[in-house]
Amino acid sequence: MTTQAYADINQQYINGQWRDGASASRADNTNPYTQEVINTIQLANQEDVNDAYQAAKNAQKAWEQTLHNERTALVNRVGQILQERAGEIIDWIIRESGSTRLKAMIELGAAQGITAEAATFPTRMVGELLPSNIPNQDSRYYRQALGVVAVISPWNFPFHLSMRSVITAIACGNSVVLKPASDTPVTGGLLLAKIFEEAGLPAGVLNVVVGSGREIGDYFVEHKTPSMVSFTGSTDVGKRVGALAVGGRYIKRVALELGGNAPLVVLDDADIKQAVDIAVMGRFLHQGQICMSTNRVIVDEKIHDEFVAALIEKVKTIRYGNPDSMETFVGPIINQSQLDSLKNIIAKAHAQGAQLVVGGEIENNVLPPHVFINVDPQSDLAKEESFGPVLPVIKARDEAHALELANDTEYGLSSAVVTSNHERGVQFALGIEAGMTHVNDISVDDQAHAPFGGEKNSGLGRFNGHWILDEFTRTHWVTVQTQPRPYPI
Repeated sequence: MTTQAYADINQQYINGQWRDGASASRADNTNPYTQEVINTIQLANQEDVNDAYQAAKNAQKAWEQTLHNERTALVNRVGQILQERAGEIIDWIIRESGSTRLKAMIELGAAQGITAEAATFPTRMVGELLPSNIPNQDSRYYRQALGVVAVISPWNFPFHLSMRSVITAIACGNSVVLKPASDTPVTGGLLLAKIFEEAGLPAGVLNVVVGSGREIGDYFVEHKTPSMVSFTGSTDVGKRVGALAVGGRYIKRVALELGGNAPLVVLDDADIKQAVDIAVMGRFLHQGQICMSTNRVIVDEKIHDEFVAALIEKVKTIRYGNPDSMETFVGPIINQSQLDSLKNIIAKAHAQGAQLVVGGEIENNVLPPHVFINVDPQSDLAKEESFGPVLPVIKARDEAHALELANDTEYGLSSAVVTSNHERGVQFALGIEAGMTHVNDISVDDQAHAPFGGEKNSGLGRFNGHWILDEFTRTHWVTVQTQPRPYPI
């Protein structure tokens, strides 16, 4: 096959067939940097969703009954294709999501990591013999596939965050219907369909529907077929997904990976250069468009001024612009709506008294890195998830105050702390109300074998490792009475 095997991807993928959606609407897929139309897709409607769920339901039982080594072999073939098609996949991520080349390489690496981990899942779906309180009874539990899993993925890490749910669900014997974000229909969905198709996945086990939230969003979640909805995205949308999935006519499991307001706390004994490097990488990677991105830096007042001076000098060296250049660290914002939101956040920061010490003018949807100091901890800039290259620095009186500021948020996804005393860092980390904390490292980390997830309004459930097995399988308790039991009546 040529190196451009995935060049033309603009149709729905349902029951192993590529076809146009049945909606009356079409959508242009646009490059965030050049504004070039990459392709145009005929969108899916509710009938397409019905067809996708029916195909998934029809295919699931046979797929679940395949031998463990067959499912492992399928996952390994996907991993091989990711390696063989790496250049093409990276180009797609850059072109469609505005990722820099560095970030696209990181994203592909993360997808390869979860694929390798998923190859172990079929043989890790083990049950257990249990003791019983009843004579002559065998008691045991089995781990089984859920059935059909609905996946809704975001636009910021579209390839990895789709793959994270899709390949795990499939490895565990489930079938999947995937709805990618409208901004990234290819890298978040259709590209995965191409890869699994090439790997030889049976028809119907993976289906991808590209449609507008207004036309199919609620219906996709409320549909009676899926046993689970895996959603990654904003907290506001996640709350609605959770309400529809749990509070509707058909109760479903949910896995919700939502927004964040990650603090980076710099304690008074921190190495200034290390703290600055961590802050810059943790905030400005992928233009800050990451749920784990460092959304605010909290610095002990004893070293605040020294930290700010070093931060300013470092941020001024960041290269921004064309995401296809390996030297570029900050690329374009995904769309005009997100860019307008960031403009509003910056205007509010000025109005609420924050001092801009690094900034720049927008060009080709590229917002240069912005750094604010003298930030009020109660201001919108400190409280809201900006999801962009805007970094507020907040001064803390001492360690206790820094912890109070770190926890003063409705979110609890990721966090980080910098200190020269590792055990001090661990103790501080355990005081943070979050699902993840990194000592002397960036707040952005996702390892395929480690638990990924948040607390409070950052979501429900955990991804990766054996934790995701609990999300994508069900536990079935079975007892066997080997001799008749003497009942009291």
